[in-house]
Amino acid sequence: MKIGIVCYPTFGGSGVVATELGKALAANGHQVHFITYSQPARLDFFSENLFYHEVSVSKYPLFDYPPYELALASKLVDVVRFENLDILHVHYAIPHASAAFMAKQILATYGIHIPVVTTLHGTDITLVGKDPIYKPVVTFSINQSDGVTAVSQNLKEDTYKHFDIESDIRVIPNFVDMQRFSLKPKNHFKIAIAPNNERIIVHTSNFRKVKRTQDVIYIFEQIRKVVPSKLLMVGDGPERVYCEQLCCDLKICSDVRFLGKQDAVEEILSVCDLFIMPSESESFGLAALEAMACKVPAITSNAGGLPELNINGVTGYMDPVGDVDAMAKHAIEILGDNLRLSQFKENALNRAKEFDLGLILPVYENFYKEVLSKKTAQKALV
Repeated sequence: MKIGIVCYPTFGGSGVVATELGKALAANGHQVHFITYSQPARLDFFSENLFYHEVSVSKYPLFDYPPYELALASKLVDVVRFENLDILHVHYAIPHASAAFMAKQILATYGIHIPVVTTLHGTDITLVGKDPIYKPVVTFSINQSDGVTAVSQNLKEDTYKHFDIESDIRVIPNFVDMQRFSLKPKNHFKIAIAPNNERIIVHTSNFRKVKRTQDVIYIFEQIRKVVPSKLLMVGDGPERVYCEQLCCDLKICSDVRFLGKQDAVEEILSVCDLFIMPSESESFGLAALEAMACKVPAITSNAGGLPELNINGVTGYMDPVGDVDAMAKHAIEILGDNLRLSQFKENALNRAKEFDLGLILPVYENFYKEVLSKKTAQKALV
């Protein structure tokens, strides 16, 4: 198949999933074309089956806000026409699904009928999409898609709850490349971070309010009073400055390192003992899955799709959003006993294997074929 993939090129979950899926599809023999405004962060190599098409937006002074959606739609028309794509897969509804619909209508005037698959990732539904400014367009775009997927059952239910959706939504969970995300021999790094064999705790995110990154700091403050520990904060975003100030206020800066954005996050996870994700909302929890694949158990909130990933008392613990004391208590329980920690690590790895890319990739391929066969049947009826 010749597949066009539209995504955000950032470190966020939707962009990561879209990029890793595209790379895997290309490795499996499909021709994959990424269409976005800059090269995706995880698109770190190219092969004969991987292509990247940059969307350029007009800088005309009349526009206070660059019309990215129109530029994207135009680029989609060009790429579909000249690369003879079979299907478009757009990740994150806003504005990709509506741009794909516009492109689809334009292409129809050329006699080209391109099916569109839309994957819902989370905040495009639970946060931004519910905004009255966008809701009618999001609803329409989802209903006009030829196939719709969601990364968790919880997100599927939220979509039906908050939008008037007539389309069937297929749940295809997020995945992890177990070859990349696995325990790496990085003892030299571990010794540098924790020279006295302290436990290493980690948090990775885009440091937005919804991630409740300051809760991570408060949880760690309680942990270090009982279990000698270090904290690694990986990522960047608007909440980082407040987290750094909080560390100063709590006088724990010597035990906390802010590492910023990291490409080889699997190498950092390989030296860690516990992952903390206290998010207010998570459609799935991809960062937690990547940690679990590196044998790192997780302390998470029970928000959104996290209960579909983190098994309470087995792969880690889940507690109510904002319950810092409970999260700290459960973290100490895991970290305070070597045998218990070892068992949680094994459990985390075994759970992660259920979301291996090798298991999820054929599900997407079969879904593409299903959507294409429906489109062929519709054309035959016409």
